[in-house]
Amino acid sequence: MMEEQKIYGYMRVSTREQNEERQRIALLEMGVPGEQIYMDKQSGKNFERRQYKRLLQKLDRNSVLVVKSIDRLGRNYTDLNEQWRIITKEKCADIVVIDMPLLDTRQEKNLLGIFISDIVLALLSYVAENERVNIKQRQAEGIAVAKACNLAESTFWGKAKALEKK
Repeated sequence: MMEEQKIYGYMRVSTREQNEERQRIALLEMGVPGEQIYMDKQSGKNFERRQYKRLLQKLDRNSVLVVKSIDRLGRNYTDLNEQWRIITKEKCADIVVIDMPLLDTRQEKNLLGIFISDIVLALLSYVAENERVNIKQRQAEGIAVAKACNLAESTFWGKAKALEKK
């Protein structure tokens, strides 16, 4: 008798201010039970994320992990490929990337299917990390321009300080 697959979802936003509802809706539409959705509100630069680690412990050969897009899983090329290997090879779980149907490990378990999936993963991992690098570069350029235009003194920078109680 074959055990029923357990479906899990993972979503991530980079900051507490970002809204994750778009991802949640997509996961629910894919049949992920709400109580099986794990979410982190932090950068995708590495996998030191509390909810991701909890999720990873749950995955096994009867599990399917669903993510909205590959960059929600992570933005570091090397780490993303390593986590994909851990999930699919060590844990023997499947992964479904909603925005990229070629990244559905439930499909084509033959050599060609695995080869195509590996190529697409490598390409998208590169794109995800490259986007992270570009974001940091654009941010640095914007700050430099603002400072050069003498906006630094009249513009608020960084995170707001908590109001002091009197």
